[in-house]
Amino acid sequence: MKNWMVKNKLALMGALLGAVAGYVYYAKVGCITGTCAISSNPINSTIYFAIMGSLAFSAFKRETKKKENDVISEW
Repeated sequence: MKNWMVKNKLALMGALLGAVAGYVYYAKVGCITGTCAISSNPINSTIYFAIMGSLAFSAFKRETKKKENDVISEW
């Protein structure tokens, strides 16, 4: 579990930051009429922004380069 968290720390930080931003967006902007799908409910807003934050932060993840010894040849 800890190894997975270390590998995906950018996505997790993005999700946490996005969740906070989503709740703040609900609290400050919100939707007065209640017809907005995302901003009318704090749970919807928090989850949506957490997913968007995770996707945005995971775009900056560096790919590890494989060594020649790691590649299994078919010959």
